[in-house]
Amino acid sequence: MDELPGWLPGWCLEHLGGEPAEVLFRRESTSVVFGLRLTDGTEVVVKSRPEDGRAESCVTAQARLAERGFPCALPLTPVVGVGSLAVHAEEFRPGGEMLRGESTEIAARYAEVFARLMDELATVTVEPPLPNPRWSRWDHTDPGLWPSLDFLDALDQSRVPAYVTETAVRVRKRLLAADLPCVLGHADFEAHNLGWHGVEVWAVHDWDSLAWQPEAALAGAASGAFMSGGPPLLAPIEGSEVFLAAYQDFRGRAFAVAELEVAWAASLWAAAHNARWEALHGTAPLSLDTLRAQASERLRRANAVL
Repeated sequence: MDELPGWLPGWCLEHLGGEPAEVLFRRESTSVVFGLRLTDGTEVVVKSRPEDGRAESCVTAQARLAERGFPCALPLTPVVGVGSLAVHAEEFRPGGEMLRGESTEIAARYAEVFARLMDELATVTVEPPLPNPRWSRWDHTDPGLWPSLDFLDALDQSRVPAYVTETAVRVRKRLLAADLPCVLGHADFEAHNLGWHGVEVWAVHDWDSLAWQPEAALAGAASGAFMSGGPPLLAPIEGSEVFLAAYQDFRGRAFAVAELEVAWAASLWAAAHNARWEALHGTAPLSLDTLRAQASERLRRANAVL
Protein backbone atom coordinates (compact mmCIF):
# COMPACT_ATOMS: atom_id res chain seq x y z
CA MET A 1 0.00 0.00 0.00
CA ASP A 2 2.87 2.40 0.78
CA GLU A 3 4.09 2.04 -2.82
CA LEU A 4 0.86 3.23 -4.43
CA PRO A 5 1.19 6.53 -6.30
CA GLY A 6 -0.13 9.46 -4.33
CA TRP A 7 -2.96 10.24 -6.75
CA LEU A 8 -4.45 6.73 -6.71
CA PRO A 9 -6.44 6.60 -3.41
CA GLY A 10 -8.27 9.82 -4.17
CA TRP A 11 -8.89 8.76 -7.76
CA CYS A 12 -10.45 5.50 -6.61
CA LEU A 13 -12.63 7.30 -4.09
CA GLU A 14 -13.87 9.77 -6.71
CA HIS A 15 -14.42 7.36 -9.58
CA LEU A 16 -15.09 4.02 -7.85
CA GLY A 17 -16.63 5.06 -4.56
CA GLY A 18 -13.94 3.67 -2.26
CA GLU A 19 -10.24 3.87 -1.48
CA PRO A 20 -7.80 0.94 -1.85
CA ALA A 21 -7.65 -1.34 1.18
CA GLU A 22 -5.36 -4.00 -0.28
CA VAL A 23 -3.06 -4.39 -3.28
CA LEU A 24 -3.76 -7.67 -5.06
CA PHE A 25 -0.98 -7.25 -7.63
CA ARG A 26 1.11 -4.68 -9.46
CA ARG A 27 2.47 -5.12 -12.98
CA GLU A 28 4.43 -2.74 -15.13
CA SER A 29 5.18 -2.76 -18.83
CA THR A 30 4.03 -0.04 -21.20
CA SER A 31 1.22 0.49 -18.64
CA VAL A 32 1.27 0.30 -14.85
CA VAL A 33 -1.52 -1.99 -13.66
CA PHE A 34 -2.80 -2.27 -10.09
CA GLY A 35 -5.15 -4.98 -8.87
CA LEU A 36 -6.93 -3.52 -5.84
CA ARG A 37 -9.46 -4.48 -3.20
CA LEU A 38 -11.41 -1.37 -2.18
CA THR A 39 -12.69 -0.58 1.29
CA ASP A 40 -16.15 -1.97 0.40
CA GLY A 41 -14.60 -5.28 -0.73
CA THR A 42 -14.91 -4.62 -4.47
CA GLU A 43 -11.96 -5.91 -6.50
CA VAL A 44 -10.92 -3.77 -9.46
CA VAL A 45 -8.01 -3.19 -11.81
CA VAL A 46 -6.68 0.33 -12.39
CA LYS A 47 -4.46 0.99 -15.40
CA SER A 48 -2.33 4.05 -16.05
CA ARG A 49 -0.12 4.84 -19.01
CA PRO A 50 1.40 7.94 -20.59
CA GLU A 51 -1.27 9.89 -22.46
CA ASP A 52 -0.46 9.47 -26.16
CA GLY A 53 -3.94 9.79 -27.64
CA ARG A 54 -4.59 6.03 -27.85
CA ALA A 55 -6.25 5.16 -24.57
CA GLU A 56 -9.80 6.41 -25.16
CA SER A 57 -10.22 4.44 -28.39
CA CYS A 58 -8.77 1.28 -26.83
CA VAL A 59 -11.00 1.43 -23.75
CA THR A 60 -14.09 2.22 -25.82
CA ALA A 61 -13.49 -0.77 -28.08
CA GLN A 62 -12.85 -3.03 -25.08
CA ALA A 63 -16.11 -1.87 -23.51
CA ARG A 64 -18.10 -2.62 -26.67
CA LEU A 65 -16.77 -6.17 -26.84
CA ALA A 66 -17.29 -6.82 -23.13
CA GLU A 67 -20.88 -5.56 -23.34
CA ARG A 68 -21.55 -8.10 -26.11
CA GLY A 69 -20.22 -10.98 -24.06
CA PHE A 70 -16.74 -11.25 -25.50
CA PRO A 71 -14.41 -12.69 -22.82
CA CYS A 72 -12.64 -9.58 -21.61
CA ALA A 73 -12.83 -7.29 -18.59
CA LEU A 74 -15.56 -4.63 -18.64
CA PRO A 75 -14.23 -1.07 -18.16
CA LEU A 76 -15.78 0.57 -15.09
CA THR A 77 -14.76 4.16 -15.88
CA PRO A 78 -13.90 6.19 -18.95
CA VAL A 79 -10.33 7.29 -19.49
CA VAL A 80 -9.44 10.08 -17.06
CA GLY A 81 -6.42 12.36 -17.34
CA VAL A 82 -4.17 12.49 -14.29
CA GLY A 83 -1.33 14.86 -15.06
CA SER A 84 0.48 13.29 -18.02
CA LEU A 85 -1.24 9.92 -17.49
CA ALA A 86 -4.36 8.34 -18.98
CA VAL A 87 -6.12 6.26 -16.30
CA HIS A 88 -9.13 3.97 -16.25
CA ALA A 89 -10.53 1.17 -14.10
CA GLU A 90 -12.01 -2.16 -15.17
CA GLU A 91 -13.48 -5.21 -13.53
CA PHE A 92 -11.09 -7.77 -12.06
CA ARG A 93 -11.35 -10.94 -14.13
CA PRO A 94 -9.06 -13.44 -12.39
CA GLY A 95 -8.51 -17.07 -13.25
CA GLY A 96 -7.82 -18.93 -16.42
CA GLU A 97 -4.73 -20.91 -17.32
CA MET A 98 -2.25 -20.21 -20.06
CA LEU A 99 -2.70 -22.54 -23.02
CA ARG A 100 0.72 -23.86 -24.00
CA GLY A 101 1.99 -26.22 -26.65
CA GLU A 102 2.96 -26.47 -30.30
CA SER A 103 0.24 -28.77 -31.63
CA THR A 104 -1.86 -27.85 -34.63
CA GLU A 105 -4.95 -28.01 -32.39
CA ILE A 106 -3.58 -25.32 -30.09
CA ALA A 107 -2.60 -23.08 -33.01
CA ALA A 108 -6.12 -23.46 -34.39
CA ARG A 109 -7.69 -22.58 -31.02
CA TYR A 110 -5.73 -19.36 -30.84
CA ALA A 111 -6.66 -18.58 -34.43
CA GLU A 112 -10.35 -19.10 -33.63
CA VAL A 113 -10.20 -16.61 -30.76
CA PHE A 114 -8.37 -14.07 -32.90
CA ALA A 115 -10.91 -14.48 -35.70
CA ARG A 116 -13.77 -13.97 -33.25
CA LEU A 117 -12.03 -10.90 -31.85
CA MET A 118 -11.56 -9.45 -35.34
CA ASP A 119 -15.20 -10.18 -36.22
CA GLU A 120 -16.32 -8.21 -33.19
CA LEU A 121 -13.94 -5.30 -33.71
CA ALA A 122 -15.06 -4.97 -37.33
CA THR A 123 -18.36 -3.50 -36.05
CA VAL A 124 -16.75 -1.07 -33.57
CA THR A 125 -16.24 2.52 -34.68
CA VAL A 126 -13.59 4.51 -32.81
CA GLU A 127 -10.86 6.94 -33.72
CA PRO A 128 -7.86 4.88 -34.90
CA PRO A 129 -5.62 4.25 -31.85
CA LEU A 130 -2.51 5.84 -33.31
CA PRO A 131 0.42 5.74 -33.07
CA ASN A 132 0.42 1.95 -33.13
CA PRO A 133 2.18 0.04 -30.31
CA ARG A 134 5.93 0.43 -30.60
CA TRP A 135 6.65 -3.25 -31.37
CA SER A 136 4.19 -3.24 -34.28
CA ARG A 137 4.97 0.25 -35.59
CA TRP A 138 6.43 -0.69 -38.97
CA ASP A 139 4.19 2.01 -40.46
CA HIS A 140 5.86 4.89 -38.62
CA THR A 141 6.90 8.09 -40.40
CA ASP A 142 10.05 8.67 -38.37
CA PRO A 143 13.43 8.91 -40.11
CA GLY A 144 15.27 5.63 -40.38
CA LEU A 145 14.26 1.99 -40.18
CA TRP A 146 12.94 1.79 -36.63
CA PRO A 147 10.36 4.01 -34.93
CA SER A 148 12.04 6.74 -32.90
CA LEU A 149 12.26 5.57 -29.28
CA ASP A 150 14.76 7.57 -27.25
CA PHE A 151 15.37 4.85 -24.67
CA LEU A 152 16.41 2.42 -27.43
CA ASP A 153 18.02 4.86 -29.84
CA ALA A 154 20.43 6.04 -27.11
CA LEU A 155 21.98 2.56 -26.87
CA ASP A 156 24.85 1.20 -28.94
CA GLN A 157 23.21 0.28 -32.25
CA SER A 158 26.34 -1.51 -33.45
CA ARG A 159 25.32 -4.39 -31.18
CA VAL A 160 22.37 -5.22 -33.46
CA PRO A 161 23.41 -8.04 -35.85
CA ALA A 162 23.26 -7.31 -39.56
CA TYR A 163 20.73 -10.11 -40.18
CA VAL A 164 18.26 -8.42 -37.81
CA THR A 165 18.55 -5.12 -39.62
CA GLU A 166 18.33 -6.74 -43.07
CA THR A 167 15.25 -8.70 -42.03
CA ALA A 168 13.56 -5.55 -40.75
CA VAL A 169 14.43 -3.63 -43.93
CA ARG A 170 12.93 -6.31 -46.17
CA VAL A 171 9.85 -6.77 -43.99
CA ARG A 172 9.11 -3.05 -43.79
CA LYS A 173 9.58 -2.58 -47.52
CA ARG A 174 7.07 -5.35 -48.24
CA LEU A 175 4.54 -4.09 -45.70
CA LEU A 176 4.71 -0.48 -46.86
CA ALA A 177 4.20 -1.60 -50.47
CA ALA A 178 0.84 -3.18 -49.60
CA ASP A 179 -2.25 -1.27 -50.64
CA LEU A 180 -4.69 -2.68 -48.09
CA PRO A 181 -7.29 -0.94 -45.93
CA CYS A 182 -6.60 -0.60 -42.21
CA VAL A 183 -8.86 -2.12 -39.56
CA LEU A 184 -8.92 -2.30 -35.78
CA GLY A 185 -7.13 -5.28 -34.27
CA HIS A 186 -5.19 -6.63 -31.27
CA ALA A 187 -1.44 -6.20 -31.71
CA ASP A 188 -0.21 -8.15 -28.67
CA PHE A 189 -1.97 -11.48 -29.13
CA GLU A 190 0.39 -13.55 -26.99
CA ALA A 191 -0.31 -16.58 -24.83
CA HIS A 192 0.29 -14.69 -21.58
CA ASN A 193 -2.50 -12.26 -22.53
CA LEU A 194 -5.15 -15.01 -22.69
CA GLY A 195 -6.60 -17.14 -19.92
CA TRP A 196 -8.38 -20.43 -20.61
CA HIS A 197 -10.76 -22.76 -18.78
CA GLY A 198 -9.87 -26.01 -20.46
CA VAL A 199 -10.45 -25.49 -24.18
CA GLU A 200 -12.64 -22.41 -23.69
CA VAL A 201 -11.09 -18.97 -23.61
CA TRP A 202 -11.94 -17.13 -20.38
CA ALA A 203 -10.24 -13.77 -20.80
CA VAL A 204 -8.32 -11.77 -23.39
CA HIS A 205 -6.23 -9.02 -21.83
CA ASP A 206 -4.08 -6.04 -22.87
CA TRP A 207 -6.55 -3.95 -24.83
CA ASP A 208 -4.11 -1.05 -24.62
CA SER A 209 -2.40 -2.82 -27.52
CA LEU A 210 -5.04 -2.28 -30.16
CA ALA A 211 -3.68 -1.17 -33.54
CA TRP A 212 -4.89 0.26 -36.83
CA GLN A 213 -3.35 -1.80 -39.64
CA PRO A 214 -4.37 -4.11 -42.51
CA GLU A 215 -6.17 -7.26 -41.37
CA ALA A 216 -3.56 -9.48 -43.00
CA ALA A 217 -0.78 -7.70 -41.10
CA LEU A 218 -2.60 -8.05 -37.78
CA ALA A 219 -3.33 -11.74 -38.38
CA GLY A 220 0.23 -12.33 -39.50
CA ALA A 221 1.67 -10.66 -36.41
CA ALA A 222 -0.61 -12.79 -34.23
CA SER A 223 0.47 -15.94 -36.08
CA GLY A 224 4.06 -15.24 -35.12
CA ALA A 225 3.45 -14.16 -31.52
CA PHE A 226 0.59 -16.31 -30.20
CA MET A 227 2.84 -18.84 -28.42
CA SER A 228 4.71 -16.27 -26.31
CA GLY A 229 4.09 -17.16 -22.68
CA GLY A 230 6.82 -15.06 -21.11
CA PRO A 231 9.73 -13.55 -23.01
CA PRO A 232 8.67 -12.90 -26.64
CA LEU A 233 9.04 -16.00 -28.77
CA LEU A 234 8.49 -16.48 -32.50
CA ALA A 235 6.24 -19.47 -33.16
CA PRO A 236 7.50 -22.33 -35.36
CA ILE A 237 6.79 -21.76 -39.03
CA GLU A 238 4.37 -24.70 -39.01
CA GLY A 239 2.44 -23.13 -36.15
CA SER A 240 2.09 -19.84 -38.00
CA GLU A 241 0.99 -21.72 -41.13
CA VAL A 242 -1.76 -23.54 -39.21
CA PHE A 243 -2.81 -20.33 -37.45
CA LEU A 244 -3.19 -18.42 -40.73
CA ALA A 245 -5.10 -21.22 -42.44
CA ALA A 246 -7.44 -21.64 -39.48
CA TYR A 247 -7.93 -17.89 -39.17
CA GLN A 248 -9.11 -17.64 -42.77
CA ASP A 249 -11.46 -20.58 -42.24
CA PHE A 250 -13.01 -19.04 -39.14
CA ARG A 251 -13.35 -15.66 -40.83
CA GLY A 252 -14.93 -17.31 -43.85
CA ARG A 253 -12.62 -15.51 -46.25
CA ALA A 254 -9.47 -16.64 -48.02
CA PHE A 255 -6.62 -14.16 -48.18
CA ALA A 256 -5.45 -13.11 -51.62
CA VAL A 257 -1.84 -13.92 -52.52
CA ALA A 258 -0.71 -10.41 -51.63
CA GLU A 259 -2.47 -10.60 -48.26
CA LEU A 260 -0.73 -13.86 -47.41
CA GLU A 261 2.60 -12.26 -48.28
CA VAL A 262 1.78 -9.33 -45.99
CA ALA A 263 0.83 -11.76 -43.22
CA TRP A 264 4.15 -13.58 -43.45
CA ALA A 265 6.03 -10.29 -43.52
CA ALA A 266 4.19 -9.00 -40.46
CA SER A 267 4.98 -12.22 -38.60
CA LEU A 268 8.61 -11.11 -38.63
CA TRP A 269 8.42 -7.44 -37.66
CA ALA A 270 7.80 -7.91 -33.93
CA ALA A 271 10.42 -10.67 -33.86
CA ALA A 272 12.95 -8.29 -35.41
CA HIS A 273 11.98 -5.60 -32.90
CA ASN A 274 12.42 -8.10 -30.04
CA ALA A 275 15.74 -9.33 -31.44
CA ARG A 276 16.99 -5.75 -31.60
CA TRP A 277 15.88 -5.25 -27.98
CA GLU A 278 17.77 -8.36 -26.87
CA ALA A 279 20.92 -7.28 -28.70
CA LEU A 280 20.82 -3.75 -27.28
CA HIS A 281 20.21 -4.96 -23.72
CA GLY A 282 22.37 -8.09 -23.77
CA THR A 283 19.55 -10.37 -22.63
CA ALA A 284 19.06 -14.04 -23.53
CA PRO A 285 19.01 -14.35 -27.35
CA LEU A 286 15.59 -16.01 -27.71
CA SER A 287 14.25 -13.84 -30.52
CA LEU A 288 17.74 -13.47 -31.97
CA ASP A 289 18.08 -17.23 -32.33
CA THR A 290 14.59 -17.92 -33.68
CA LEU A 291 14.84 -15.00 -36.11
CA ARG A 292 18.15 -16.29 -37.40
CA ALA A 293 16.64 -19.75 -37.90
CA GLN A 294 13.35 -18.71 -39.50
CA ALA A 295 13.87 -15.40 -41.27
CA SER A 296 14.88 -16.82 -44.63
CA GLU A 297 11.78 -19.00 -45.06
CA ARG A 298 9.38 -16.39 -43.72
CA LEU A 299 10.89 -13.75 -46.02
CA ARG A 300 10.51 -16.12 -48.97
CA ARG A 301 6.83 -16.63 -48.18
CA ALA A 302 6.45 -12.87 -47.82
CA ASN A 303 8.07 -12.22 -51.19
CA ALA A 304 10.15 -9.68 -49.29
CA VAL A 305 13.14 -8.81 -51.45
CA LEU A 306 15.87 -6.28 -50.82
